[in-house]
Amino acid sequence: MNPAAFRTIGDFALYLESVGELHRVHDEVDPYLEITEIARRAVRERRPALLFEQVKGSPYPVLVNAMASDLRCELALQKHPEQLGEELIAFLGDILPPRPASVLKHRKLARRFLSAPVTRVRTGLARQVVEQPDLDTLPILTCWPDDGGRFITLPQVITYDPLTHKRNMGMYRMHVFDAATTGMHWQIQKGGGFHHVQAEKLGQSLELAVAIGTDPALLMATIAALPENIDEAMFAGFLRGKRTEFTRGATISIDVPAHAEFVLEGVVRPGERRMEGPFGDHFGHYSHAAEYPVFHLTAITRKRNPLYPATVVGIPPMEDKFLGDATQLILGPLARLIHSEITSMWAYYEAGFHNLLVVAVDQRYGKEAMKTALGLMGMSQLALTKSLVLVSEGVNVRNFDEVMKEVRDHFDPHHDFVLIPKVPLDTLDFTSYTMNLGSKMILDATRKIRPDVVIRRRQQLPSPDALRAVKETDSAIVDCRFVHETLLLVKVREGGRRIIETLVRHPALTGVTMIAAVSEDVDIQDRENYIWGVFTRFDCERDIAFTRQELIGISPVYSGVMGIDATWKTGYPKALTMTEDVRRKVDERWERMWR
Repeated sequence: MNPAAFRTIGDFALYLESVGELHRVHDEVDPYLEITEIARRAVRERRPALLFEQVKGSPYPVLVNAMASDLRCELALQKHPEQLGEELIAFLGDILPPRPASVLKHRKLARRFLSAPVTRVRTGLARQVVEQPDLDTLPILTCWPDDGGRFITLPQVITYDPLTHKRNMGMYRMHVFDAATTGMHWQIQKGGGFHHVQAEKLGQSLELAVAIGTDPALLMATIAALPENIDEAMFAGFLRGKRTEFTRGATISIDVPAHAEFVLEGVVRPGERRMEGPFGDHFGHYSHAAEYPVFHLTAITRKRNPLYPATVVGIPPMEDKFLGDATQLILGPLARLIHSEITSMWAYYEAGFHNLLVVAVDQRYGKEAMKTALGLMGMSQLALTKSLVLVSEGVNVRNFDEVMKEVRDHFDPHHDFVLIPKVPLDTLDFTSYTMNLGSKMILDATRKIRPDVVIRRRQQLPSPDALRAVKETDSAIVDCRFVHETLLLVKVREGGRRIIETLVRHPALTGVTMIAAVSEDVDIQDRENYIWGVFTRFDCERDIAFTRQELIGISPVYSGVMGIDATWKTGYPKALTMTEDVRRKVDERWERMWR
């Protein structure tokens, strides 16, 4: 089937059902917490997408986990995302400058580009019903026990620049305040937020629309980390091989997706803010409540028989793992157009994507990889990267164990560690205690002509008795383990910083490259969980220590073992856990639900 055949998310849901990738749940379910627990378990057990036909308090069915597998993402595009990404980079490499032979060679992909421009239609499925705004009729989820309320979790927000009229589509969570008012969580680096800033400068209200439930291509384009001036609706046309159709809004003067399940129309007024949150986010913790712009609805338009798509985020893996991986497989190769020395790159979903990026570089001169890293950290959404690890060409950047071996053999903090303090950071990152600000680090583990360092380190690798010595160091140490003789994970009850400062100077650990202290809720035997537990819970400037640190002039110099205090600290938001009563309720219904 061609992805152009999926006119709506409902079409895609029916297709998933036809190939055994969607399961209907006939029992009534509660959008307050219960759907979250079901969706979370379904992802971990690799179950099909779910369509809840009876949802408490709403006439509309709820679709979850529609993209919560690699297969379902591939079915949405009818092509593996990695294949599409490689075809895209090959096409752009050949077509610039344009030559007839190149166009002929890539004629199928060229047709996709010709399908990119958006087309305007007189009306669409999303205009079959036009209603006064009443969000209370929608089955909007409350996902986690300490959330500030109900949140629209899969909104595709359409805004237009007040001056240039360029369109942006982005996904920003929306806290429902009442039947006709929500928050608009515009984080830093977000296109919709830039449009709002421009409107406020002009003293104008910003008209916008929120599509809930579009075809898979437009959904993927909305969440993709596209460059600021690339129109997501056009990129969706390229993905599906058919133009995206927009129509004029019913109560606003801007164009909206013609075939969404629901479209919320309205305005954001200049200067108005309201406290929004907290909300369980994809870093696996609650994000702090803060003031954000307010969206006032003027109408809800919809299909006659719509379904309500939703997603759940939290401690990975969740559905965003598969969506994020798919979009980086498509767009990741584009970095090679700007940095030809990059051979591959990968952002780890386990760390919330922005917290850990590994980049493989074909290094042609000394420190070229570091130059590349600094360039990436100033580029579009990659500017929010907190930890960037550089490796050499040929290293599998998606294999954390392989990356750790490269760090063991080729990272020397004296030469290869760069700390970048006091810079913008992901809004959801809480580790610096200051929203939108924090610090970053670069670890250069590319292969260099330093045989003395490699030989010395291998000669000093810890003995089998080292773990026993670690456990005896402090009574607060609960457990510990090595990851490829590179990273020593230490689970502690308290005193993470104290323990780290002791261990980086421990004589039995001189051959260890890195030591990370984590809290008791982290499973250090589970790779997904310990990557999450380490990389979401430290501030580079505040929580890293080395065996030796000194100043030469005004420049810090580091050497020895690198330690990271990645423990949960007072002032951090709580990690996400479900209430016991909801877990029991789902336990009782689990097997029956899948019959």
